[in-house]
Amino acid sequence: MASTNLTSFLVIVGIAFFLFYRHPSSSITQNMAQQIPKSVHDFTVKDIRGGEVSLSSYKGKVLLIVNVASKCGLTESNYKELNILYQKYKDQDFEILAFPCNQFLRQEPGTNEEIQETVCTRFKAEFPIFDKIDVNGNNASPLYKFLKSEKGGFLVDGIKWNFTKFLVNKEGKVIQRYGPRTPPLEFEKDIQNLLSSSSS
Repeated sequence: MASTNLTSFLVIVGIAFFLFYRHPSSSITQNMAQQIPKSVHDFTVKDIRGGEVSLSSYKGKVLLIVNVASKCGLTESNYKELNILYQKYKDQDFEILAFPCNQFLRQEPGTNEEIQETVCTRFKAEFPIFDKIDVNGNNASPLYKFLKSEKGGFLVDGIKWNFTKFLVNKEGKVIQRYGPRTPPLEFEKDIQNLLSSSSS
C-alpha cells in the first residue's frame, strides 16, 4: 500500500515538473516575472508624513535619488549644490528624491518631523524628502536594494556613506552612481544629457 502511494506521488510530481518546464509561459512563471522590478517606477515608498507615493508618478522625469543626513560633514555642501541643481532644472522634468538615513554614525537621529523642519528651514530644500529608511542590511528599503543591484559601488555594492547619489533616466533605469564625495555640480552634464534625451 505504501509502495503504491509513493509511486502515485512520484508520478504526480513528475507530471508537475513536466508541465512547468514544458510550458514556461504558464501563469506561475508569468506571475513570478511580474513581481521582479524592472525599474525605479515599480516601487512605492513613503513620504516624510507617512503617505504612500508610487514612483510611477515620476515617469518621464530624470531623477536624482540621494540618501541624506543632517549632521554629516558633507551635509552643507551637498544640500547647497542639490538646491542649485533643483532650482535650475525643476521645470525641465528633473526631480531630486531625498531619503534620510541614520545608519552612518547616527547622523540623522531626528524624527521625520524634525528632519523636515531642519531640511526646509536650515538647508532651504524644496525637493521632496521621504520617510527615513535603512539603505543597507536586512531592513534595507526595497528601492535601495534595487538601486544597488543595478549600479554596484567600488569594491562593494553597499552604500558607503551619506549622500551617495543615483541618477535615473526618464524610463526609470539607473544610469549612474556617484560616491558621497562627488559634488552634485560635478555631474551636471550627465543630468543635462538625460534631460535632452527623449528616450534616455
